[in-house]
Amino acid sequence: MKGFFIFRKKYFIEFESIVPILYSTNVKRSIEYYMNELAFDEKRIRDEPATFGGVSKGCVRIFFCLKGQGNPGTWIAVNLDKIDEYYDIIKARGAKILSLPVDKEWYMREMLVEDPDGHIIRFSHGIE
Repeated sequence: MKGFFIFRKKYFIEFESIVPILYSTNVKRSIEYYMNELAFDEKRIRDEPATFGGVSKGCVRIFFCLKGQGNPGTWIAVNLDKIDEYYDIIKARGAKILSLPVDKEWYMREMLVEDPDGHIIRFSHGIE
């Protein structure tokens, strides 16, 4: 794919992170699902009643917006170091797991999880 990436060193700026903002029909419910079932560590709710908030685990952050900034059914990918161990943890917590961890031809071991708003999270790690 010649020309797919164009590098302009003159204007190089290093990006620090990306934070998806997911549509939510109930921000508190979304946050509690990610905390309780998906084992995220921290939460933040901006206002009451909750119209915006988020969760984090390590360097991964996800925000939720009440009935805005996106659509139900968005896909995101989260890379981690131990997919099989994480699977055991979230299975025991009652997460809605759509597919078990499996090795893919694109050198990733991954599983799919669905949240209450129909968003699909692809949890994965690289393999050789």
